[in-house]
Amino acid sequence: MLDGVTKTLPALIRAEKLQNRAARHSFDWPDVEPVFSKVEEELAEVRETCRSGDREHIREEIGDLLFVAVNLARHLDVEPGSALRAANDKFSRRFRCIEQCLARQERSLSNATLLELDALWDAAKRVLSKT
Repeated sequence: MLDGVTKTLPALIRAEKLQNRAARHSFDWPDVEPVFSKVEEELAEVRETCRSGDREHIREEIGDLLFVAVNLARHLDVEPGSALRAANDKFSRRFRCIEQCLARQERSLSNATLLELDALWDAAKRVLSKT
């Protein structure tokens, strides 16, 4: 049943296709609530695995978290690739805003503290949410 989903597809697209194919054969949750629970479960597994320091196991658990995030998007009728592209664009706009703010102060990222950068990030979110 899943053999027809080519392995050369981009990972997000392949995950969505695998899940859609499985869902057509009744391997799916009936609504979004159990998917939220699964996201929380996978996130907890990532946290736990990080304590072990086992890089391969961490990679595996991150993969599970990403896979279930695609499933969440699918249940919410959101195309995960476009959602991620939009998030990338939003991050870029906010980061540029931080760089511009520092440049006006004749400073750079390298001489700003994480606390300062976090405050600038919050300010960028506020400023850009108004546009």
